[in-house]
Amino acid sequence: MKILVCISKTPDTTAKIAFKNGNTQFEESGVQWILNPYDEWYALVRAIELKEKDASTVLHLVMVGGADADPIIRKALALGGDEAIRVNTTKLQDSFYVASQIAEVAKTGGYDLLFTGKETIDYNGSSIGAMVAELLDLPYISLATKFEINGNTATVTREIEGGEEVNEVQVPVVVSCQKGMAEARIPNMRGIMSARTKPLKVVEPVEADELTSISSFELPPPKAGVKMISPDNMAELVRLLHEEAKVI
Repeated sequence: MKILVCISKTPDTTAKIAFKNGNTQFEESGVQWILNPYDEWYALVRAIELKEKDASTVLHLVMVGGADADPIIRKALALGGDEAIRVNTTKLQDSFYVASQIAEVAKTGGYDLLFTGKETIDYNGSSIGAMVAELLDLPYISLATKFEINGNTATVTREIEGGEEVNEVQVPVVVSCQKGMAEARIPNMRGIMSARTKPLKVVEPVEADELTSISSFELPPPKAGVKMISPDNMAELVRLLHEEAKVI
């Protein structure tokens, strides 16, 4: 079995967010970058678990990005990927363009499974997996919390409103993964050392349309200060909850 896991880099959750060029671009200077948690903790780790059950499984990684993403890719290799492919482009703001690059890599790889995280923690678009599946004419299951495979049949549990849904699907298939799919891991020293020599292939992007553009970013309004209310003044607390917080 061959598995392709789509990974991406995102700002650390503690990074200070700012924009430039008339609020049309994210200010990257001074930002600490990490492997997107949904890609790492759930998609990649579940793929590693499948590989551990079947030693013949081949696990590849794909990332769309510039050379500055290589350390992030090496971390993913340290966790357990066999080799990685980086599509060498910094055009990352349009989901269709990114999905087109991933689909092109997948077309030539003969993969049985394609895993993505449910979304990135910066754009929160949750659209790449579906676009890749459409471009490859493959079935797609989103928001997966469990994944098992028996022969060519995968059983996938996903979240729906008010409960869970269990699907059976024939591979190849594209699956987006979220909390519940696996437990986060930390690379061990052996993995870190071996990651240095694992193949990281750089390919040039294919021509693809960019269907969207960002007109501007906007930071959320600053949080208001905390108001302290005396425990004896319940009437004031009720008034504030009703008139200002508007929760009652």
